[in-house]
Amino acid sequence: MSGRSPSRQGRWRRLAALPALAAVLAGCGLGPGSTPKNVTLTVTNDFGAHVVQEAGTPSLSGSETVMQLLQRNDRITTRYGGGFVESIGGLSGNDTSGQPIDWFYYVNGVEAAVGAAATNLHAGDRVWWDRHDWSVTDDVPAVVGSFPEPFVNGIGGKRYPVTIYCAVPSGAACHTVGNRLAAFGVTVTFGALGTDEPDTLRVLVGTYAQLRVDPAAVYLEEGTQTSGVYAHIPADGASIALLDPQGRVVRTLGAGSGLVAADVIPHEVPTWLVIGTNAAGVGAAANAFDAATLRNRFAVAVAPGGTVIPIPVTGA
Repeated sequence: MSGRSPSRQGRWRRLAALPALAAVLAGCGLGPGSTPKNVTLTVTNDFGAHVVQEAGTPSLSGSETVMQLLQRNDRITTRYGGGFVESIGGLSGNDTSGQPIDWFYYVNGVEAAVGAAATNLHAGDRVWWDRHDWSVTDDVPAVVGSFPEPFVNGIGGKRYPVTIYCAVPSGAACHTVGNRLAAFGVTVTFGALGTDEPDTLRVLVGTYAQLRVDPAAVYLEEGTQTSGVYAHIPADGASIALLDPQGRVVRTLGAGSGLVAADVIPHEVPTWLVIGTNAAGVGAAANAFDAATLRNRFAVAVAPGGTVIPIPVTGA
């Protein structure tokens, strides 16, 4: 998978061969301690298309792990010594019509590096479990549906600096993205395309042709297994192909269309992409850069005229 680190599902397949280790992880947690504030829990099905549960103020007791949060607030079953979620609310992972389906989780829009029983909660964490088809890729390293996270509270309890890289720094789209983040109290700086700052949450704003100087944008040419995004943009940036959960192209958008997505360069924190096929498309993508539009979405495309299309395209 183009050198990208393995996903939660892939990691836990390897842990399945080590039941003793899985049992140890199941018991991980901070135990008694201060309860993290402003934690939320969302459970969805089919790439966020169907909400199973949303708890703005879930039950917590002291310092807990993501697994303990889920156990306290929903009916679940587990495997491998309690370290792997088998079902939530009666919905289980399975193999439907030859397509593998499982539960995956994100904290502040970022795929966790370890199992839920070994991931501790921090203040402001938005925990999101989604049950979906992983036949195309089991590694979707970052999603946009927890916006304004991870910009506000960071990743793993660590806040990161935020830099916006605009192809047209004086353009309306650049200002829109900056203002949307500032509205949540996020301090942003602006950088020049083609430069990189380690340990920084980056937002790229521009046409695809302009953003191709950055490897995070080029991932969109290389397919879902590399980018984790169910969309493909050719090298000329003139169109955006939208994919279904099986990786099939179901719609292609042309001039005036845009995309808001996130991916991860190995060993770095996520990069967010606010991309258009032309200037009008960049503006459309920037307008979609808000909490209401992105909520519970893995990524979104914007068709000419402003219609927002969640991707992958599930038909829901």
